[in-house]
Amino acid sequence: MNKNKMIAEGIKDLIKELMERVMIRVLQEDPFIIENFRAHKPLYAALVPDEIFKGSHFERRFVTPFGNVWEKLAKLSAEFGLGYSETHKKISGNIPQERLRRIYEILARLEHPEEGKKRIKPDWEFELKYILKGGGELLPTTVECDVYAEDTINNKKYAFELKSPLPNSDITKVSKEKLFKLYSMEPREIDKAYYVLPYNPFGKKENYSWSFPLRWFNMKEDSVVMIGREFWDFIGGIGTYDLFISQLPPPKAVA
Repeated sequence: MNKNKMIAEGIKDLIKELMERVMIRVLQEDPFIIENFRAHKPLYAALVPDEIFKGSHFERRFVTPFGNVWEKLAKLSAEFGLGYSETHKKISGNIPQERLRRIYEILARLEHPEEGKKRIKPDWEFELKYILKGGGELLPTTVECDVYAEDTINNKKYAFELKSPLPNSDITKVSKEKLFKLYSMEPREIDKAYYVLPYNPFGKKENYSWSFPLRWFNMKEDSVVMIGREFWDFIGGIGTYDLFISQLPPPKAVA
C-alpha cells in the first residue's frame, strides 16, 4: 500500500470514529427535545423555527470532539510525511530571565493598550527580535505543545499549536506565549514552531478576519502562522490537504 493510500485509510478511520461518537451523543445520549426547548425558551421558540436550534444543538456537540481529531489527523499526517510525531509533548529547556520578562511585557502591551494610545498591532518578527536580545540568569521552563513532529531525514524538530479555525482570545494568547518560550530557549530545543489553524473558514489567508486571534498575531503576514493547506502539506507532504478533503464524508441530515 502506497503512502497516500495509507494516509487516506487513516483519515477515514479517524473521521468515522468521530462521527460515530457525535451521532451517538446527538441521537441517543443528548438529543434535541423540542418540548424541552419550548418549555425553557418560549420566546426563542416563538420567534425562530425549531430546525435552526436543532442545527445549533448539533453543531455544539460536533465542534468540541473535533478538536482532538485535528491533533490525531496531524499526528497521522506527520508520521507519513516528516517521519515521526506525537501529541502533547512536553519540551523543556532554559530561558534567560530577561527574555521571560520581555515575553510578558509584549503580551501585556498587546492585551492592554497604554492610556490614551491605540492598541499596538502584532508583529512576530519585531517582537521576537526584541525578546531574543534579553539575557540574564537561565531559568528552567517547560512547554507542552499540541503536536510535535520530527523530520527524520533532515533531522529537524517542529512544534505546533493547533487550534480551532475560530479560536478565542485567551487560547490564542496562551499559544503565543508558548511559541515565544520555545524560540527563547538556550539552546533551542526545536527548529521551528508554528501557530496553526486546520482550515480557513474565510477562504484565502489574506481574507482571514476572525477578530480574537488578530489581537495576538498578524494572521495574514506573520511567518509563525500556518492555515489550512500550508500546514497539512508541510507535515504530510504536497497533496496531503487535497487528500484530506477528498476523504471527508458528505454531510448527512440529522433526524
